[in-house]
Amino acid sequence: MTQGTGPAGAQKSMRIAALGAGAVGGFYGARLARAGHHVSFVARGRNLEAIRTSGMSVRSELGDFVVYPDAEADPAAIGTVELAIVAVKTYSNAEALPLLRPLVGPGTLVLTLQNGVESAADVAAVVGEDHVLAGATYIGVSLEAPGQVRHVGTARRIVFGEAFGAPRATERAGRIAEVLRAADIDAEAVADSRAALWEKLVFLAPLAALTAASRLPIGPLRAGPGFREAVMRAMREVEAVARAEGVALAADVCEQKLAYMEASPPSMRSSLMMDLVAGRPTEVEALVGGVVRRARGHGVPTPAMQTLHAVLGVHAAGRAAPSGEQG
Repeated sequence: MTQGTGPAGAQKSMRIAALGAGAVGGFYGARLARAGHHVSFVARGRNLEAIRTSGMSVRSELGDFVVYPDAEADPAAIGTVELAIVAVKTYSNAEALPLLRPLVGPGTLVLTLQNGVESAADVAAVVGEDHVLAGATYIGVSLEAPGQVRHVGTARRIVFGEAFGAPRATERAGRIAEVLRAADIDAEAVADSRAALWEKLVFLAPLAALTAASRLPIGPLRAGPGFREAVMRAMREVEAVARAEGVALAADVCEQKLAYMEASPPSMRSSLMMDLVAGRPTEVEALVGGVVRRARGHGVPTPAMQTLHAVLGVHAAGRAAPSGEQG
């Protein structure tokens, strides 16, 4: 099928596969296709058919556009690629990650953008550690309909690096960063991917949990009483777990992330909240449960995060809210 019409500049067109054609995978895959790369989506169901018939569309303050990438249910029909982007929700890992195998050849890099700090190990169990780059993305996107992504705000940042071995900057990570930047993605290759993952988790785990527990976007939460104190307390707990794991975070990481929340659009909703409201499976175990489990292993007290996990953990598999019950 016809790819995007935008040139890739002086760079050679790269063969790229996006495992997951939802909001995150759809947005980044579409931008890379628009930049002239040969992008193939691994998708299924209505999303697969929508991409095949109408393309992948993006609505954004940065400009609306449509691209017409390849889309396949069977990754074997795509074959090996140079870069595979993992953007499925973590609760789908058991069935989704094995789909990476036909995409990965000797020189393939696999960049995981999944939430939490455990994704790289899950991906490596399928393709091997040598192939894996671990990244965190900062973006507000949702899938409005099959093949239709809505981008809220202008953030489109990816911070990533080598997933295994001693922290180090590598040429291959820098090369992927250049490819992403040429597609108008704010990408940074860093020496320590663990710090990048934990820095995101410091704010995302509390924010996702609080928006999900309240069923509200960030705007009304910010305007409510005690939000800043509550979110800062929870962020401090996540920070303490990261430091117990030996991760070098900035001394003012919580203050930085609070400022990020303050600057976020008031309509911003976490995907955890949206999945919970819709009765879908949620990433509560990757975000909140992972923090609580690791905290217990290190003997770090996390009362705020434990409470949020107790409230939200029952929704991990997705279940409809009960109706007709009175308090």
